Amino acid sequence: MSILGIILIGLVVGLIARFLTPGPNPRGIIVTIVIGVVGAVIATYGGQALGLYQIGQPAGFFGSVVGAVVLLVLLKLIDR
Repeated sequence: MSILGIILIGLVVGLIARFLTPGPNPRGIIVTIVIGVVGAVIATYGGQALGLYQIGQPAGFFGSVVGAVVLLVLLKLIDR
């Protein structure tokens, strides 16, 4: 996948995760994209550890959103 595709999917996943997570969230489009992309990475490796995905298989869209929500919750806990 191209870099532009990764950025667009990261933006969409990050926006959905920010919408689903209550309370104040980090601002800015760059932060939202990074949260989406990192959420997808968390979902991929977490899913492989739980046996949901095979090695080399990326996480799906729903898994990426869940990973981004988990990342936002962790960032809020650390920020306190």
